[in-house]
Amino acid sequence: MKLPKFVKKLWKFAIDNYFISIFLAAIAFVAVVSVSKLFFTKPTYVYAKVKVSQGLWWAATQKPSIWFLKAIKKGDAETDLVGKPVAEILSVRYYPWYGSDQFDVYLTLKLKVSKNKKTGKYNFKRSTIGVASPIDLEFPSVQFSGTIIDINDRPFKDVYIEKTIYLVKKWAFPWEGEVNNVGETYFDGEELVFTILDKQVTEAQDVYNTSGIYYSVESERKKYITIKAKIKARW
Repeated sequence: MKLPKFVKKLWKFAIDNYFISIFLAAIAFVAVVSVSKLFFTKPTYVYAKVKVSQGLWWAATQKPSIWFLKAIKKGDAETDLVGKPVAEILSVRYYPWYGSDQFDVYLTLKLKVSKNKKTGKYNFKRSTIGVASPIDLEFPSVQFSGTIIDINDRPFKDVYIEKTIYLVKKWAFPWEGEVNNVGETYFDGEELVFTILDKQVTEAQDVYNTSGIYYSVESERKKYITIKAKIKARW
């Protein structure tokens, strides 16, 4: 079968300029592999729990503030070049840090990863991830770093049970007995985890405490506060 003239010319050009031919062939090979991975390779997903923080877990950095917390939305997704999600926020839980407007924030994420079959390690956005490793995330409305505290190849099935507890504070100031009233609750972003069922406030008496320090009766008498509460605890 006689080849067309343009095919002969291309073949002659490829032979005469073999460096260019090898370069173009390498580009074509990379393009084919990239396209096959993007459109034909079945993605691997893992589920990770992440504590939002700056830097590694051992770094003592500032905790997120309320304005930052409001920017993190359940259901937000980070996408790749073709618009497919590589990270999706499944849940957001947050707990206030005493005496500040800062919070401990915990996310549950679904991550698109690749797995090294020899080592069993996962790679997310070209970085190896595992428990205690840092992770960088870029969602439409917020960008942040965090530390992975748990990872699994299946969705987490955390079981929470209700418990009744009693909280006691001795030698409290009178104003402390006027806050945290019966019926007040705390919502952690996913569900009610704390409900005050009952509260008792009594006058403190002159007693020695366990460390041998004597508390005298003051003009503003201290209070004994006992709170009965219902909490949800992880089983």
